[in-house]
Parts: sequence; C-alpha cells; structure tokens
Amino acid sequence: MLVTFRSKAWSSIIMTHDVATTLLKMAGHSGTVPSALLAADIPAALARLNQGLAVADPGEEANRKAARQAEDAGEPAPVGIRLRAFPLIQMLTAAAASGDDVTWEEGAPVV
Repeated sequence: MLVTFRSKAWSSIIMTHDVATTLLKMAGHSGTVPSALLAADIPAALARLNQGLAVADPGEEANRKAARQAEDAGEPAPVGIRLRAFPLIQMLTAAAASGDDVTWEEGAPVV
C-alpha cells in the first residue's frame, strides 16, 4: 500500500505505508492515514523526526557493512530510513517556511 503526502509548498511524495507510518510516528504523530499536520505544528514535528532519525540511524560504518554484505550476496544495498525520510524532511521544511499544511492519504495519484 502507498501513501501520498501533499503540500502547497512542495511536490507530492509517495512512500510505502510502512515507511510513511514509521516516519510519522517518529515525528510525534499517531501514524493515522489519512491525516494532516497543520502549519503551526510542523516545526515541532520536524524536530522530533530529526531526533528520531538520529537515534534510528545505525551509523556510517554499519551502513557500509550492510552494503558490503548485500553486494557479496548479489543483492542491492539496503536503503536506510534517513535516506527514505529525506523527501519528507524537505517537504516539511518548505511547508514550515511558507506556512502551509501537509496532508497525506492512502494511494497514489493516477497519472
């Protein structure tokens, strides 16, 4: 299942449901889909998300080790939660700067 994040301040972002809810919970939200963050609540949510990511990130050495193990096994390297969070962090930062809300819902837009 996919989750689409929207804001007037940024282009839409699509994430898998499990990654989206993990990031929302790190930001202090319940993880409910659909829902929203009001502009006034975004700076605090962004700070909590960054704190959560700092704790969750295993560090550069662990990331290199995982990448080497995946390469040895002939698999693609794993993508860490911090890298997956980057587009959402950009959206939240832009929304906070412009005073816009961020909403999200299940599904992806039809192209």
